[in-house]
Formats: sequence, C-alpha cells, structure tokens
Amino acid sequence: MVAAVNRVTQNLVLTLLGCAVLQISAFSTTYLNYVKPGFRPFLIGAGVVLVVLGIIGLVQSFRQKEASSGSDGETPAREPASYDLVPQGSAHGGSGVPASYDLASQGSAHGGSGDPAPWDGRAPGGEDHAHGHDHAHGGPRIAWLMCLPVFAIFLIAPPALGSFAASRDDTPAPRSQVLSAFTPLTGDGAVDMPISEFIGRAWDDDKKSLTDREVRLTGFVVPAKKKGQWYVTRMQIACCAADAFPLKVAVRGIEPPPTDTWVEVTGTWVPQTFGKMPNGVIYPQLSGRSLAKVAAPDEPYE
Repeated sequence: MVAAVNRVTQNLVLTLLGCAVLQISAFSTTYLNYVKPGFRPFLIGAGVVLVVLGIIGLVQSFRQKEASSGSDGETPAREPASYDLVPQGSAHGGSGVPASYDLASQGSAHGGSGDPAPWDGRAPGGEDHAHGHDHAHGGPRIAWLMCLPVFAIFLIAPPALGSFAASRDDTPAPRSQVLSAFTPLTGDGAVDMPISEFIGRAWDDDKKSLTDREVRLTGFVVPAKKKGQWYVTRMQIACCAADAFPLKVAVRGIEPPPTDTWVEVTGTWVPQTFGKMPNGVIYPQLSGRSLAKVAAPDEPYE
C-alpha cells in the first residue's frame, strides 16, 4: 500500500508539473522570462508528454490499488475440526461393559491433550494482516511537499531579470557584428533601435552613423554610481536566463525614474574620446531629450 501511495504522489506531481509547463508556454508568454521564443514548441511538447505520462501512471496506480483492496478483503473460511473415536480400553475385555470413547481433535494445538485449540474469532493470519494494515494507513504524507514547487510556478512565477542582475554583472557584451557592417540610418525623426545595435554603432561603426541622429531606446532603469546619469538597460540571452548579460547605455540630462521602471528614452549619441583608454567597462552615452514610461514588453530580453 505504501508503494502505491508513493506512485500516486509521483504521478500526480508529474501531471501538475506538465500542467505548469503548458500554462507558461502554451497559454501565456511567461516562458519568455526564462528562455528565447524559439523554445516554445519544445516546452509545449514536453508539457504534453509529462501530462500524458502522469495520467497513465495515475490510472495504473488506482487500478492496482483496487485490485489489492479486493484481494485483502477476502477472509478464508475456517474449516471445522475433525475428530476420531479413540477407544479407552478393550472393547472385548470380558467385563461385558462396552468400551468408552474419547473425541480426539486432529491437528490439536495442544499435542495429545485432546482439547481443541482455542479460537479468538479471527481468521488465521489475521493478526499479521491487521498489523500490516495499520502501517499502510501511515503513508508518506510528507511526499506531498513535492507539490510545493509546482504550486509556486502557478502562484508566484519568477519575473524576468531586472536591475539587481544587471547591476551585479559588469561583463562587457561580446560584439555581435563585424566592423562597418551597419546599414545607413534613413528617414526623419527618432529611430527606434535595440540597445545592442546602439552599442555596436557607438563603438564599432567607422562611418559614425549615430552622429547627430536622434534615436529611441527601450529598456528598464538601473541606477549608476556616477552622479548625474543612469542606465537604460536590456538583458541579452543566447539560450536562457542563466546566460544573460546586461546591455547598458548611460543616459545624461534626464532625471532617472524609479529603478526597474520600463521607459522609452529619446536622445542623441554623445561621442567619447579618450587620450588613454580607461580601466574597466565603458558604456556609450546618450544625451536624453525626452522620456516616457512604458509597460514591460512580453519579450523582455534582446
């Protein structure tokens, strides 16, 4: 019985885990907080497999439990004791008195005493069965604690990485484009641009295409140690949130909103010249002209 309870618990957790995966991938965009969009079909497939395997396991566990309960409920019938007529003395002893007989039970529990074994009203082996039945009801109740992580996914799904992760990781982003591989900026007005592209054009564009061009960057606010500036930031991932690193642009000339606020900031690139390359990570700068608060995008990573 204990093994059956363990199987029920395991299969139930498996089913709930599959439902949680489907909830964040098939019925919402929450999965984008953890992985890139291309992983959605794989997550949906994995969720379906988990649910199917869990349901099959639950059905088999309940069937085995019913079969076990049916066999335990059958009580074997007690066979009546058989007796032999054992003569006391000779039947032809010459006395003329017929011989007397004893009723001797076969299989008596008391050897040759002739008394039948006492019966306490329970079927043979009933004591052992009752003892095992008490243990079966004990069950591993603590196993249900395995469900807590699954419920946490439903109730308190972790958000996307924000300013805490960005402020702790100052590793410079690797170059995603080769030198002079940027297309010319066309059109009038502010150009919507990913932060990764702005960083690439600021450092690696030989044609200086950002010069005097107004751009619009979208990201969340991260405070800076240097007074008078803050960072508009996006996290970039290659596979999942575990390998994320921050892309930061230092904003000057605009008061910073609260930390982790998503904003659209419009401004122009500030060229930087160095007589000697300073130590540490240097972020490109933007002279801010306007700022607007926006809702966090469904896809928070670049």
